[in-house]
Amino acid sequence: MNTWVQVWTGRQFAARVNEAMDIYVQAMQYPSHTGAQRAVTARRHTSHEGFACRAAVDDDDRLLGFGYGYTTLPGQWWHDLVRKAMPATMAAEWLSDSFELSELHVLPSYQGHGIGRRLLADLAGGIEHQAMLLSTPDADTRAFRLYRHVGFLDLARHYLFPGDARPFAVLGARLPLAALADHSGDGR
Repeated sequence: MNTWVQVWTGRQFAARVNEAMDIYVQAMQYPSHTGAQRAVTARRHTSHEGFACRAAVDDDDRLLGFGYGYTTLPGQWWHDLVRKAMPATMAAEWLSDSFELSELHVLPSYQGHGIGRRLLADLAGGIEHQAMLLSTPDADTRAFRLYRHVGFLDLARHYLFPGDARPFAVLGARLPLAALADHSGDGR
């Protein structure tokens, strides 16, 4: 079975946001009710400046993974929290002309097969920002190792976001992601 990476508009993502949030819940090991809560926020994100989304689907159009984000700007929840977590000079350097990778998740049974890497490569290659920023659980996970492998650097570690007891790492990378350049392409 093939896996295809597709570019989704905000409307396409909103139409399948419940499927995406089911993947989010499984990948992040959150209680199932958090998916419905996160879906409300994710739908709102589709109207943010610079919104971009990629979806990994199989031959039957089953959603296997997704990634999306937008231009990070003052007044946004994540942007404002992260700005406070960084020294002022670092925040000034990293939080302008940057893409906030809000979510990137793959169904656990499909992790370890390069789908997340392909989603990240396609998304990073399709945006016009100088940097990509994200937060991920501050632990030795496949996602954390992927981000490290492609060049993401520490901007803040052991950060506690409101509503989540786990510490997170805030990471950033300059674009284009050179380590991914040879892995984007045909979507298979």
